[in-house]
Amino acid sequence: MENIVLAIHLILALGLICVVLLQRSEGGGLGIGGGGGGGAVSGRAAATALGKATWVFAIGFMITSLTLTVMAQRNAGGSVIDGLNAIPAAESGLPATDPNAIPVPDSGALTVPLPVTDPPASE
Repeated sequence: MENIVLAIHLILALGLICVVLLQRSEGGGLGIGGGGGGGAVSGRAAATALGKATWVFAIGFMITSLTLTVMAQRNAGGSVIDGLNAIPAAESGLPATDPNAIPVPDSGALTVPLPVTDPPASE
C-alpha cells in the first residue's frame, strides 16, 4: 500500500512541476517577464485551466505527503525522541550526569599504529 501511495506521490510531484513551469510568468520577480499593466492593485484574473490543475496537483501532493507520514509513523512504532530516551546511558556512550553531552571517541582510537622495523645494525 505504501508503494502505491509513493508512486502516486511521485507522479503528482512531477505533474506539479510541469504545470508550474508551463504557466505564464506574472513578472516582477526579477524585473522581467509579462506584466501587461497588472499590478498589486489590479483586479483578479480569471482562473485558467493550468491554474486549476496546479491547485489539484498541489492538494493531491499534500494529501499523499500526509498519508506517507502517517504510514511511516505507524511502521516506526513511536517517536524518535522516545527511542533515544529508552537507551541507557551506559550503552549510548553518554555520561549519566549530562544527557546533552556529545560522545567523544577514546584517545586510543585516534592513534595510528607504526610499522615494526628492525633496529639498525651497529658496526
